[in-house]
Amino acid sequence: MSAKVSGTTISLTRGDSLIIQISVNQEGKPYEVKPGDKIRFAMKKDLQDSEPLIMKQIDPQSLQLTIEPEDTKKLEFGKYWYDIELTTDDGFVDTFIGPAAFMITKEVY
Repeated sequence: MSAKVSGTTISLTRGDSLIIQISVNQEGKPYEVKPGDKIRFAMKKDLQDSEPLIMKQIDPQSLQLTIEPEDTKKLEFGKYWYDIELTTDDGFVDTFIGPAAFMITKEVY
């Protein structure tokens, strides 16, 4: 598999698939996702960019982040930034990962 995760840093070969399991923590403690909660992943080239390059909703049942080949195949190689945010059913918002590095690495073809 071309993807590597070290802490919160993700490295992925451009144009490859990524499926990783995430865990939701609040204040350092595991959080049990409840019905109505939403989890989203957003990635930008620069933290000041107004719009994310990639935005994904994470299924709260599986807690798997999936990046498709089409999501990265046209991106430049280099460092990007991502975060993952929980919005609870009652409107509480917690960015529990990030900003963290997301590296798009080179491919031969």
